[in-house]
Amino acid sequence: MKRINILYWICTGILLAVVGVGSVFDAISYPDSVKIVTGLGYPAYLVPFLGIAKLLAFAVILMPGYPRLKEWAYAGIAFDILGALYSNIVLGRPLPALIFIILPVSLLAGSYIFYHKRSDIGNRVFVES
Repeated sequence: MKRINILYWICTGILLAVVGVGSVFDAISYPDSVKIVTGLGYPAYLVPFLGIAKLLAFAVILMPGYPRLKEWAYAGIAFDILGALYSNIVLGRPLPALIFIILPVSLLAGSYIFYHKRSDIGNRVFVES
């Protein structure tokens, strides 16, 4: 149980550092964030919306409880990251640029998997007691 908790917090913490910091810049419409998103072909007004949505998703993931909301939060972050990956592939970006998207996808998958392993162990302990 302790190892699963440690792995969960490592994945979630690094994911929050990688994606969460960028979402703060999105939420305040930092010019570089707007430039990146508009460079992918999306309108500038989408940037603060996505930033705030990601911040809310991370808040839900870090809160104890609310398992159904956590599922939606993980799904929203996955859609955001996979949408960015797809947009970069369609625009023909070079492979090194795509590697920076593989890291968040891996961290999100690790966080999600270890979240469920933590929940399953906690539920079994609770039921068996």
